[in-house]
Amino acid sequence: MRAAIGVDLGGTKIAAGLVGDDGGVIARASAPTPAQQGPAAVLGVVADLARGLVESAPGGVRPVGVGVGSAGVIAPGIGTVVSATDALPGWAGTRVRDELVLALGLPVGVVNDVHAHALGESNAGAGAGHGTVLMIAAGTGVGGALVVDGRVHTGRLGVSGHFGHLPVPEAGDRACSCGRSGHLEAVASGPAICADYRVRSGDATVVDGREVVRRAEAGDADAEASLVFAGTALGRVVGGLVNALDPDVVIVGGGLAAAGELWWSAMRRADAAERMAVLADTPLVTARLGGDAAIIGAASLVLFDQPDVQEQP
Repeated sequence: MRAAIGVDLGGTKIAAGLVGDDGGVIARASAPTPAQQGPAAVLGVVADLARGLVESAPGGVRPVGVGVGSAGVIAPGIGTVVSATDALPGWAGTRVRDELVLALGLPVGVVNDVHAHALGESNAGAGAGHGTVLMIAAGTGVGGALVVDGRVHTGRLGVSGHFGHLPVPEAGDRACSCGRSGHLEAVASGPAICADYRVRSGDATVVDGREVVRRAEAGDADAEASLVFAGTALGRVVGGLVNALDPDVVIVGGGLAAAGELWWSAMRRADAAERMAVLADTPLVTARLGGDAAIIGAASLVLFDQPDVQEQP
């Protein structure tokens, strides 16, 4: 069986898996991200995890390369980090693909981590069998991707899928993480839900979106209002994207996908209210692969001959 190593490289954890060409994860490994030690240390951990999985591959399984879903904006066709948050100091400018090719002697492909997540769900998860898949990931931030015929649309600079930076009326002039204001992420992300709840309730101690969900489930009216407010804003954007892109299916994942029926109902209502009538039957479903999605999607870069793979020198 052909297989590839898929890597989900985040600011706090690096997860890797040996993925077969049927999309199944054969073996897994993980390690904390040594973010404060710099890019070389981070890439060293990635290389060590990949080597370990290659060396321990079962008989009859042939690893043919490594795919990486990395935090940050990744330059298409180059595999270099264009920009990144301070969760990975010095990460911008890192030549992830080229450095790993030299370290491992295997073909390497690199995309953004949300793009990798979307590829995984499209190829082996909730979007399997569909030609055009719209992925929405809502959690600490709000992002996503469009996957067409098994390939993610990266855009010219790799920025495609930053849906959290679309304007929504609910956001008003609230500051967004990108430095602008009035964007979806300013009201629909986990931190934004906490901020909204603190204003509504006057309780400055809440800093975790899961606590807002817990309070809503216990009947806290302010928590309920914050979840409905966020879900409505997200649904409005989802409906607009369905109108613009006409996907076969919409997949919603990320931490907020576990926010419960109140959030989901608000999001679905707003989505339905924005859609053109002819698009009313486009399915909106929950992501299926969980933490394996980015690993499977990253591996697909190598397994299915994606264009962003650099062969060994």
